[in-house]
Amino acid sequence: MDRLADLLFQISFYFILISMVMSFIRLIKGPTIVDRVVALDSMTIVSISIIVYLALYFQRVIYLDVALVYGLLSFIGVIAVARYIEGGLK
Repeated sequence: MDRLADLLFQISFYFILISMVMSFIRLIKGPTIVDRVVALDSMTIVSISIIVYLALYFQRVIYLDVALVYGLLSFIGVIAVARYIEGGLK
């Protein structure tokens, strides 16, 4: 069972890396600013999943707290950018 868990961890890590690369490509190629903001938000979500993955792999609970704080800061940042794009921040 331990080998199966290691194999599943490796497969999931590669999927996470592929999604990070795809989000980065969208961040570079995005024709509009909204596409770039969504790509950046998806990159933060993927990086949060990497932090959670590392917390599970190293069996450290403190990494989950870091992922939670990073998620909250990311959410606040996306809200601020969305309000700026709409013209709400002056």
